[in-house]
Amino acid sequence: MGYAAEDPYADPVKPALPASTFEWDSSRTALVVIDPQIDFMSKDGAGWAVFGQSVTEQKLVPHLSQLFKAFKQAGATVAISPHYYYPHDHKWEFEAPAESVQHKLGLFDRKGALTLDGFRNSGADFMQEFKPFIEDGKTIVASPHKLYGPQSNDLMLQLRKQRIDKIVLAGMASNLCVESHLREFLERGFEVIVVRDAIAGPKLPDGDGYGSALVNFRYIANGVMTTEQVVKKLEGR
Repeated sequence: MGYAAEDPYADPVKPALPASTFEWDSSRTALVVIDPQIDFMSKDGAGWAVFGQSVTEQKLVPHLSQLFKAFKQAGATVAISPHYYYPHDHKWEFEAPAESVQHKLGLFDRKGALTLDGFRNSGADFMQEFKPFIEDGKTIVASPHKLYGPQSNDLMLQLRKQRIDKIVLAGMASNLCVESHLREFLERGFEVIVVRDAIAGPKLPDGDGYGSALVNFRYIANGVMTTEQVVKKLEGR
């Protein structure tokens, strides 16, 4: 198929799809990070057995730290689309498989929408490495999404109010929330760059979520870049 045999995620040597036409404009561009939370990205998180291999392979946490730092230094918009489950969410009468797994593991659980009791350093909390960037009083922290996409939160409203129409997308999980956010952004008229090494996904006998999503990113995103490439763009290189 024209892929590097030693790397199952390598880009095709001779791609058939046309090159990206994305034009960089930091004044209209936001970094959107999905679910930068302990339960997804930490060895201490409830989802590590499902996501840990991919998080490690992609060097996800260091790459996200680089992106946060670069966007903050550039004075560009940063937004978080978090995932929280409250007690009433566990009373749903039907669920798809991935939803059932998240509820069974207790991912992103909080005691309620109106309390932070028990939130700090819980699995629903942000990774410690990211808190200086997220809690600086400037980052947009949207209301929580509940399944995979941003249809149920205020993320796009917040971005539109900042006159943002270009997205640099990163976070978790590749074939679930990341791909769902990507598709909704595209349908709403945003241009989206996916940062391929600042994303990770589930790895189970049922399939490699990162690998499956990477194929779709190549087909439908406005561009697929690495962390290094994004940082260079922000620095004008």
